Amino acid sequence: ELGGKISGHYGTWILAELGAEVTKIERPGGGDDARGWGPPFWNHTATVFHVINRNKRSVAVDLKDEGQRETLRAFICGEADVVLQNMRPGTVAELGLDADTLCKANPRLIYCNLWAYGRTGPLSGRPGYDALMQAFGGIMSITGEEGRPPVRARISAIDMGTGMWCAIGILAALNRRHATGRGGVVDASLFETAVAWTSHYNLDAQVTDEPPVKHGSGVRGITPYQGYECSDGYLIVAASNDRLFVRLARMLGHPEWCEDARFADNAARSRNKAALNALLEPLFRQKPRAAWRDMLDEAGIPNAPIQMPREVVAHPQTQALGILQDTGQGVRLAGLPLSFDGERPPLRHIAPAAGDDDLPTPES
Repeated sequence: ELGGKISGHYGTWILAELGAEVTKIERPGGGDDARGWGPPFWNHTATVFHVINRNKRSVAVDLKDEGQRETLRAFICGEADVVLQNMRPGTVAELGLDADTLCKANPRLIYCNLWAYGRTGPLSGRPGYDALMQAFGGIMSITGEEGRPPVRARISAIDMGTGMWCAIGILAALNRRHATGRGGVVDASLFETAVAWTSHYNLDAQVTDEPPVKHGSGVRGITPYQGYECSDGYLIVAASNDRLFVRLARMLGHPEWCEDARFADNAARSRNKAALNALLEPLFRQKPRAAWRDMLDEAGIPNAPIQMPREVVAHPQTQALGILQDTGQGVRLAGLPLSFDGERPPLRHIAPAAGDDDLPTPES
């Protein structure tokens, strides 16, 4: 793993969880910038660093030192299967650690470039971060409430999504190598992930030539499907087709809504969302979430409360899945959201301290 930032961390985290031995190359001294991205901190390191750097090794290498760079090159060419880099565009070439150089020396090497704006194009040389791509890729234009300022998704959706694409690409390249014996170069970028994540909005813009509408907790094209305020919090109600809307109307004691032309089908309800919500919102405010959940469950209408993180951690469903794995130090870390034959890959060790490990030489 060459370079910091959430995107690269997440891609190699996936591979580490699947059993790969991942070696982080960090700066001597303070190490990766993400170690300081707090508060909050745990074990003197930002919590965000811990969750996506568990099960990895850390080696301190001064990339400005030619001797240490040569040792790293020798390790990659002699020992490594995969390199994932997301350094500033042009940096790996300046260091002699680029795909052309290393793949020529090691034809079996799989080299993954994680770019900001992409491998080619007028912006290919620019750096980028998650917030920039949520903006440039159009996500902020569709997130939040109508008439309010743009909103960023609080999770690093583009960073983590791009890391996932990198892991998928690397696994595909490894599979190809099993058949052909040769490695190759995988390219992914934050911007391409943003374009992929907004694909239906991009098609909408071409079909309708209209700007997108923000839907808050709801979605475009399905009504009612959003959060409604109850007496003790918010509840998402997903009456996502005509049959479920009939059930909802009857459950609420208003079967006449089903005969109202404004609500006759999903397309009509979406055009008249404001009118429908004016009827629904006062009703949902009358009872707590648990009461509505019981009624909605009885009627067979999908629903879910909007939970706080502490509620998610404590929920019996979370406990039953075992996705939060014990560190033995009073906290639990989320494991890979995959199981194999009923078993989730284990937590082998928490994130390493900067430079905890040594870089082995090919001869060792």
